[in-house]
Amino acid sequence: MGEAQTGHKVVVEVTRWPERRRNPEGRIIEILGHKNDAGTDILSIIRQFDLPEDFPREVLNEARAIPQRVEENQIRNRLDIRDMTLFTIDGEDAKDFDDAVSIEVLPNGNYRLGVHIADVTYYVKEGSSIDREAYKRGTSIYLVDRVIPMLPKELSNGICSLNPNEDRLAITVFMEIDHLGKVVDYTIHESVIRSKARMIYDDVTQVLEANDLKDVDRNIVEYYEPFLNELKLMEELCGILKRKRHSRGSIDFDIDETKIVLDEKGRPISVAPEKRGISNKIIEEFMIACNETIAEYIHWSDMPFIYRIHEEPDSEKVAAFNEFIYNFGYHLKGVGGEQIHPKVFQELLNNIEGRREERIIRDVMLRSMQKAIYSPYNVGHFGLASEFYCHFTSPIRRYPDLMIHRIIKAFINGGLNRKEIERLEGKLPEISDHCSKQERVAEEAERETENLKKCEFMLDKIGCEYEGIISGVTNYGLYVQLPNTVEGLIKFSTIEDDYYIYDEKHYCAIGEHTRKIYRLGDPIKVKVSNVDMYSRNIDFLLAE
Repeated sequence: MGEAQTGHKVVVEVTRWPERRRNPEGRIIEILGHKNDAGTDILSIIRQFDLPEDFPREVLNEARAIPQRVEENQIRNRLDIRDMTLFTIDGEDAKDFDDAVSIEVLPNGNYRLGVHIADVTYYVKEGSSIDREAYKRGTSIYLVDRVIPMLPKELSNGICSLNPNEDRLAITVFMEIDHLGKVVDYTIHESVIRSKARMIYDDVTQVLEANDLKDVDRNIVEYYEPFLNELKLMEELCGILKRKRHSRGSIDFDIDETKIVLDEKGRPISVAPEKRGISNKIIEEFMIACNETIAEYIHWSDMPFIYRIHEEPDSEKVAAFNEFIYNFGYHLKGVGGEQIHPKVFQELLNNIEGRREERIIRDVMLRSMQKAIYSPYNVGHFGLASEFYCHFTSPIRRYPDLMIHRIIKAFINGGLNRKEIERLEGKLPEISDHCSKQERVAEEAERETENLKKCEFMLDKIGCEYEGIISGVTNYGLYVQLPNTVEGLIKFSTIEDDYYIYDEKHYCAIGEHTRKIYRLGDPIKVKVSNVDMYSRNIDFLLAE
């Protein structure tokens, strides 16, 4: 037992597995803290998924040895655009800024969009201790109360982060884009930049969506006024790029993420859907355009590469989804043919926008799709209806982006020799596979911490009644999602007016005698009856 006491969360090593009439045995190898202590619950999830917490000593030593200023000798052969008006737009809590943007109108009327990405590979050399640890982690992990970064803070929040008014090394992609959203020309440079402002999504959205700037906080207006012309141009170009993407059939899922606010003791005080404003969409469109440009450039150069691919959905899953939406009076065109085009899914999303069933149909559609993965073989990106796609824009927090930067830099500085090409062709399948797996682990861990805090938020809501929507129908009950994104279960055994039979084909439950039907997407009033923190489940009852 060591120092462990009742109420402690602990890590146990099993020393003897159970046998007949004998309990398993083990020893406590780590005490995480008391179950009521702030952070202990998240720490247990970190252990559950075997996530790294601290960087090894040699990695920290290597990171601390990196100078935190850009020296003149480092920028001799770089494109110097430190005087250019460019800036970052990120969330309020962000500390690592790996992309900045700039815009201007060319004499021919086209837009010149600049996407400037931190040149992390200048500091993280392949095979170094930092690089090996970054590869092992594969990605930064964003838990509710902390970030487990891919790179040490000296890099992620320091010299690699595009902090305002500081010189930074970058890879710059300039794209000339016409008024139909077509990239008609582009150039790629190793550059040195100086961000003119650290902008926040919510503030930019306020400024752009305000009918009158007098309605916006004066401090916000004063900060953003010098950049108003650029922001309006960016909003204009964002609309053009989005229309172009939609016209080719790109699918916009617009999934509401959950924003969970914690107090100083780590307790949730607010759970609500986080809406994406125009500022989020601007950055999203610009990054998609940049990622596509880079992927197409390398594809036609016939170099080894890591693509971000999204394969076509399985035909059986599409047929099942088509049957499901038939219950709501919708139909996918072209189902049953050899190929289905992403455009039919986007048309459906347009048709259901603002309707009661929108969220449910969107969620079921997402589940019918394949998962996007990394691959050295390009098969296109179905969801984006894109022939060429990659992840280039976040090298601080994603390892594939880091590898892509190495390939791009080698290529624009004279190309890769045969030996290097063969080496990469041998390595990239393994890197792609590993990074795809690490991405899944990160997603699961993030989801677990979110579910944990949602349960904790509902602990003092037992007995409260809410309007919700049926988000899942199973043979044992109905899952109901509340407007704040919290989900709970009504067990059929607690519905006393009838015996309910699960109709899998039509995603509903039907009362044997009353013929009452509960369908996916139906509104429903529930009462919170139980919250189980151990299993992270919430139970609802039908409200009277």
